[in-house]
Amino acid sequence: MSRSFDALIERQMRKAQAQGQFENMSGAGKPLPENFAVRGATASVNQTMAASAGIKPRQFSIKERLDAARKELREETDADAKKKLMAKVTQLELEYNIEREAYSNFMK
Repeated sequence: MSRSFDALIERQMRKAQAQGQFENMSGAGKPLPENFAVRGATASVNQTMAASAGIKPRQFSIKERLDAARKELREETDADAKKKLMAKVTQLELEYNIEREAYSNFMK
């Protein structure tokens, strides 16, 4: 990661610590996960903090929208509405796959 990104993460962590957001976190005082060193300290801390705050990677919210659109498409009977829903599903599939690949590359 770039130094500027690391500095941004460090500032955000200091700000959160000053606001008391690290107090009473699940996992406090427990050993780090076994793959901590493999994934990298910054990525592991970032992912753990995000999960603790209820933040999930963007790909998961896109996947939820994609699943809902697919369900809506299956249940739709009007031909014109189906066409629009197919376009929506295609767009969401594209967004989902791009986001998955970006997240995968980021975590390497």
